[in-house]
Amino acid sequence: MHNTTHRQGRTRGAGRKKSSPARKHRRTNSPNAQKHAAKRFAHARTRRTARKMPTFDPSQFINKNPVESTPDVYEPTHTFEDFGLSHTITNTLDTLGHTKPSPIQDQVIPHILERKDIVGIAETGTGKTAAFLLPLIHMTNVRAHHQTLILTPTRELALQIEAELRKLARGMRIFSTVCVGGAGIGAQIRGLKRSNHFVIGTPGRVLDLMQRKVFLPQHVSAVVLDEADRMLDMGFIHDMRHILGAIPSKRHTLFFSATMPANAEKLVSEFMKHPTRVSVRKKDTTDSIAQDVVPYELHTKYDTLVQLLKSDACTRAIVFGSMKHSVEKLSKQLTQSGVPAASIHGNKSHGQRQRALTSFKKGEVSVLVATDVAARGIHVEDVSHVVNYDLPGTFEDYIHRIGRTGRADKRGVALTFVARSHKR
Repeated sequence: MHNTTHRQGRTRGAGRKKSSPARKHRRTNSPNAQKHAAKRFAHARTRRTARKMPTFDPSQFINKNPVESTPDVYEPTHTFEDFGLSHTITNTLDTLGHTKPSPIQDQVIPHILERKDIVGIAETGTGKTAAFLLPLIHMTNVRAHHQTLILTPTRELALQIEAELRKLARGMRIFSTVCVGGAGIGAQIRGLKRSNHFVIGTPGRVLDLMQRKVFLPQHVSAVVLDEADRMLDMGFIHDMRHILGAIPSKRHTLFFSATMPANAEKLVSEFMKHPTRVSVRKKDTTDSIAQDVVPYELHTKYDTLVQLLKSDACTRAIVFGSMKHSVEKLSKQLTQSGVPAASIHGNKSHGQRQRALTSFKKGEVSVLVATDVAARGIHVEDVSHVVNYDLPGTFEDYIHRIGRTGRADKRGVALTFVARSHKR
């Protein structure tokens, strides 16, 4: 007969003397207790409802008639064959109709192939994704154990990069896994247990998988930080530092950003070795965008929006709101008012966000209501209007928002709702 000892777990509160209802009433209704409770309630309410107030006046950007400018025609100094990319890659580019490198591709691909660290300043729509994917695919094809980690600010952008990777690496045995929040982690863990040449993800989820010892940073040969300025804006700095600090120092680091704020420069100096800097600016974001404000009274704000979205000129619009719950509510109201709309925000699951984005791209809905964070990964052609239904928090947010319209050689309209009492 075995002599075993069973240790009973002590439950929370075990052994405590229960307060009588009278004592409890006296304790919770004393002046001091009520005072502390009021403070706690006020603090919690402030924390829940606090919003970053705008730090700029949108009326200063009114530009109803943007000047027509003829963009300079860029003549690349290389062809895709000149880069020395594999025939499989150049044949794929021919099939896709890519005949000439874009400015960022022309200037940055040779440096990446020489394994130089890169700081690339370029907006979306410049061919930036292919600029780093093409040489990395080539290097992976040459060296089978080459693994690249690509960090992006949003799951939508991560998925778009993977879709581009699939197109450009067609016919090659190159494998990838996308690791983003808002999607089931189980499938991502299974994906990482297989051999991967590319791991594409958001910093929070990649760090989580790293801490679970599923993603092994010591195997990474190259790191791409795409839209690094937005990752920093979104508060990923500590996650990024943690991830970069765990990757071997001999790594190849590529940093792409639309802007270079001070915290981005600090990250570059901390984690990159004598980087080559390439700056390709297509144009000022506002060159092709007519900008105006829409004064409103509180009781007419929604009706004014519906009237605007139903106008013939508004064919496809992104409406920005500041809060997740208000964005969801607004999209439902618009649909009920006869304006087909979908919403995209942080409370939606990965699948829900993808379905909303797909329905907007396919034209099944004409309006996408979004928060700033979710919208960073939205790259949809032919958006006629961007509407700031709620004011953006900063000038940078304003520029990022209105940059969803007026893309490539198209014209766009950006309208910002401003309460009459605040309009100067």
